[in-house]
Amino acid sequence: MDNSSVRRVLVVLYSCCAALLVIDFLYHRHSVHPWDSWWGFYAVYGFVGCVLLVLIAKLLRKLVKRPEDYYGKGN
Repeated sequence: MDNSSVRRVLVVLYSCCAALLVIDFLYHRHSVHPWDSWWGFYAVYGFVGCVLLVLIAKLLRKLVKRPEDYYGKGN
């Protein structure tokens, strides 16, 4: 992709984020738990979830990683 396409994608992404931030102020959520009503809760929850997913995947990689010549042995 050239630089203008990347810029266009970033503008759309940032616009969506800004729109969701504005909607968070305007939309009343019927929360079940007290932390559901915190401002930006779902953004923080999603960010923490993604970071934990990446960190757990890095740890899991060490457990299931195979040597480079794993499939080439015995030939």
